[in-house]
Amino acid sequence: MLHKGASVYEEKEFYENFMSRRQSKESPNNAMEAPVILKLIGDVRNKEILDLGCGDGTFGKELLSKGAGHYTGIDGSKNMVETAVSTTSSPQASIRLGDLENLELNQNEYDLIISRMVLHYIENLESLVKEVYAAVKPGGKFVFSVMHPVLTSTFDHFSGKEKRTHWIVDNYFESGKRVEAWMDHSVVKYHRTIEEYFSLMLSAGFTIKNVKEAAPRREFFSDEEEYKRRTRIPLMLILELTK
Repeated sequence: MLHKGASVYEEKEFYENFMSRRQSKESPNNAMEAPVILKLIGDVRNKEILDLGCGDGTFGKELLSKGAGHYTGIDGSKNMVETAVSTTSSPQASIRLGDLENLELNQNEYDLIISRMVLHYIENLESLVKEVYAAVKPGGKFVFSVMHPVLTSTFDHFSGKEKRTHWIVDNYFESGKRVEAWMDHSVVKYHRTIEEYFSLMLSAGFTIKNVKEAAPRREFFSDEEEYKRRTRIPLMLILELTK
């Protein structure tokens, strides 16, 4: 079955399998992306934070524990929203169901807007980025991660069942829709080049402060073989932007 957006997380078996993988300490999200994201966002004390695609709320809970003034999480999956409400469970947290393709935000409301591994699912990214820019306070930040464009480029994706030992980089300059196998399902993603991500952010008015590719660090891996496998190709593109 083909899934677009957050619909795949509404299937119980997929959701449970995803959560099991996501919670592994050596998952790329935890071992590679998270340390970079935390360093880029810096001190969150007393900040008003918006998380686009908040997932199960684990990251929101961590930000609140670090002193965030208020955390708002938006996700397109009912299952994720229900879990996030339970996970954050704080008067300083607001979790709501929302379609990021048609998002409307208040102007100049947030000190920090974050989005982790979500924007490559968004077809009309230009509209969302403009909305984000308007919602960030002057001097505020937008920090996001996406699948690295070398991964999203090819139309010839692998089965999604085995560990990859090689990667195909092809059709790089042909932007647009891709269908990828993921845990016995097919999901829609949108490929953009690095140049396109930069252009979208600059056109919206953002200043690019930092670009990271989440290179693996040995101390976050207990398995030497897995660490070496992760050094072969970038998995994420992460940008820090300011208004």
